[in-house]
Amino acid sequence: MSIFFRPYTLETLNNERNANMAGHLGITFTEIGEDYLKATMPVDAKTRQHFGILHGGASCVLSETLGSVCAWMCIDPDKQSAFGIEINANHTRSVTDGLVTGICKPVHVGRTLHVWNTEIYREDGKLSCISRLTVAVKDKRK
Repeated sequence: MSIFFRPYTLETLNNERNANMAGHLGITFTEIGEDYLKATMPVDAKTRQHFGILHGGASCVLSETLGSVCAWMCIDPDKQSAFGIEINANHTRSVTDGLVTGICKPVHVGRTLHVWNTEIYREDGKLSCISRLTVAVKDKRK
C-alpha cells in the first residue's frame, strides 16, 4: 500500500518540474514506488563545479527536489503545504560525467514534520552522496 496521498504519475511530476530549478538542471523523475521516488540528474556543465566534478550544491538540489516532492505527495495539497527547513549531505565519491540517480525514502512522515533520506548513486552503482531533508508541513490559511 502506497504512503502517498493519491496516485501520481511520472508524467505529472515531470511536467511540474519544468518551471523550476529541477527542470533547469535536467532532473527527471524515473520511478514512483510504494514508499520511494527516484530521479536522475545529468552531470554536465550546469551541475559541475569548476574542478570538473559534480557540485555538492547540485546534489543537494536533487535531494531537496526528491524530498520536497515526496512530502508533497504525502499530503493533501489543497489543505496543506510542505517545505524544506533543513538539509545535510555527505559526499562520498566524486562524479565527473554521466547521470546520477537519487532514491528518496522516508525516515519519518508525521503530521507536521517529515524526514526524507536520499541516496545518490553514480552510473557504476557506487554511492556518491547521502542526504537527509527535514520538511515542515503546514495547514494552508483560509
